Amino acid sequence: MLISDFNYELPDDLIARFPADERRASRLLEVGRELNDRHFYDLPSLLNPGDLLVFNDTKVIPARLAGKKETGGLIEVLIERVQGEFAALAHVRASKSPRAGSRLLLAQGCVATVRGRQGGLYDLQFSEPVLGFLAAHGEVPLPPYLERDMSVEDIERYQTVYARDPGAVAAPTAGLHFDEAMLEETKALGVRHAYLTLHVGAGTFQSLRDENIAQNRLHSERVFVSEECCQLVRETRRAGGRVICVGTTAVRSLEAASASGTLQAFSGETDLFIVPGYRFRSVDAMITNFHLPQSSLLMLVAAFAGKERIMHAYQHAVASRYRFFSYGDSMFLHPGKTE
Repeated sequence: MLISDFNYELPDDLIARFPADERRASRLLEVGRELNDRHFYDLPSLLNPGDLLVFNDTKVIPARLAGKKETGGLIEVLIERVQGEFAALAHVRASKSPRAGSRLLLAQGCVATVRGRQGGLYDLQFSEPVLGFLAAHGEVPLPPYLERDMSVEDIERYQTVYARDPGAVAAPTAGLHFDEAMLEETKALGVRHAYLTLHVGAGTFQSLRDENIAQNRLHSERVFVSEECCQLVRETRRAGGRVICVGTTAVRSLEAASASGTLQAFSGETDLFIVPGYRFRSVDAMITNFHLPQSSLLMLVAAFAGKERIMHAYQHAVASRYRFFSYGDSMFLHPGKTE
């Protein structure tokens, strides 16, 4: 398979650069044997008593920082991963790459000392607790394709209403459509909820480098799947219900926890790359947004729903003027044939 097999033409004005007026006000394209145009507030009609919704409860941190080097050159720091109370791995944008031992001067006298490199990331030691400093002085790092600065509205809307575990630098965007009322409506139907955590990294926006898909590797992300979550998945499937993942991150987490062949509690790193031909072990349906052309996330949804069906659905969405990407519209995917 080639990356170019997953390309599609997207008019620039279909990129959703701002959120809908209300979370549930987005459109919802149901992708099964047929395509059905719906709205997200129709979601309860697609659920059955006994189904299980699986959510990623990661919380986006204000990971972007401005500062300067001791020599006076301006820098931008984008935290990729908090490693401990005073440590983090980060991307550093500067006119000249800072060396090990150099000090980055941040707001209010905070200093981040470069301890070295881990691949393309800088290992930084902060003079203050990282999460507290980010909360006071950081900025939410919006996706680059929004092509705008952060607004006050983004602080709330680029975060799911159920976010509780700080660590992501990008939102699990399928969950942005849920408001508190929708969560309660699904529970009232007899649909149970389970939570896991995948801290989304900035690598989610990186392009695949090799045209031959098999030659690419994905960035690694931290995943936490509890035994409680696994038990809910097992009980649901034993009772004939569906495990419905809210977002590709929830899918990736459950499948990483099922890598041995059976679902088990999991805490660690995953670089799982799901492409057509992959056999899903723990997912029966999926809620997701529309993904970038030639991206690993588009390949994942094609693996689940079928490549031809997904590419046809995207053509339909463009023709029907759905809104795309993080703040865009949503899809409900039924499983397709393994390709």
